[in-house]
Amino acid sequence: MTGPLQGIRVLELTTMITGPLAGMMLADLGAEVIKVENPKGGDPFRSFQGGLYSPHFTVTNRNKRSLTLNLRTEEGRDAALKLAAKSDVLIENFRPGVMARLELSANRLTEVNPNLIYCSITGFGETGPYAHRPAYDAVAQSLGGMAYLFLDPKKPQITGPTIADNLTGIYACYGIQAALLERERTGKVRRVDVNMLTSVMAFAPDSFSYLTQMDLVADHLRRVRTSQSYAFKCSDERLIAIHLSSQPKFWSQFMEALGQPALVEDPRFQNRNQRIENYEALTAALQVVVKQKPRDHWVEQFDACEVPFAPVNTVPEVFADPQVQHLDNFFEAEHPLEGTVTGVRRPVWFDGSRKDQPLAPPPALGEHSDEILAELGYDKQTIKALRDDSIV
Repeated sequence: MTGPLQGIRVLELTTMITGPLAGMMLADLGAEVIKVENPKGGDPFRSFQGGLYSPHFTVTNRNKRSLTLNLRTEEGRDAALKLAAKSDVLIENFRPGVMARLELSANRLTEVNPNLIYCSITGFGETGPYAHRPAYDAVAQSLGGMAYLFLDPKKPQITGPTIADNLTGIYACYGIQAALLERERTGKVRRVDVNMLTSVMAFAPDSFSYLTQMDLVADHLRRVRTSQSYAFKCSDERLIAIHLSSQPKFWSQFMEALGQPALVEDPRFQNRNQRIENYEALTAALQVVVKQKPRDHWVEQFDACEVPFAPVNTVPEVFADPQVQHLDNFFEAEHPLEGTVTGVRRPVWFDGSRKDQPLAPPPALGEHSDEILAELGYDKQTIKALRDDSIV
């Protein structure tokens, strides 16, 4: 492994997105990550599209080794404890109480490794009236107020990618790295706790400030009104987005690009406050204009007039976008059994380069079990027993 976290070993007892993403982010920085999975199917995300190597699984599990262990057996727990004794970080995202029932509580793990940074990821925290509830992305988004900022309450529909899951994984990685740095500097060993509800709230705090400082209840249009953000359909049915922000020059440049003096003179849109107040009417008026020309025309116009804009790319269009290609944001990794996997490179450069990022394909279920158990000192007979169906 290469990268800033080379030499750090992470033991990952996680499934789905939050924990696996945190582990993968550490692996992308050079940490060695061992993913412990249930022998019977492994991470449930493996089988989301059939088989055991779904796209849901592969996007958050590159650069890891997979070890299958049944943590409900004494043999499986003993192997996990031996791994913990040789690790710097342990990440788990079970519901509160599960690790204790598995006899792998934070206290037990600290006994075998006083230097282990233990990171627990939950839906709502370790305690409280909702601690026992199952948590998924839409649940955390809704409880933390984020979903309301995306929904039209007159026609409610959950849309878009996972946000709460991803944010929680990112915050977990952030906390782990801070704990590693503090341990290096002072010797103090921290426990890191992250939950989905708080992660959502921390990521989008604006609406809470609107309420407490301005007595405004934010809705799905509050931010876009204030930031003067728009999406329009062009004559070729393709979409384009504009973000004028607060600088007066962007409105002037936008009007220049559109060539619409009537809109400039309209008394409803004379200043930014009026444009915020009359956002829906302005959107409708602008849409009439933009719909008259194809998107390529507006790309040329907005670029020439230095308007903050972007085509609303479909997923295939992202692959083909010149800036995306210039940044070399995609990579391909070849798994010997599962074939080619396409991924998005780490979004962090060091010294102008990402050459230090490992790009190993996500592991097959239990792909590295034998080698990891051998590294722990197990002989071939014991390894076979650990892998045997009678135990797992």
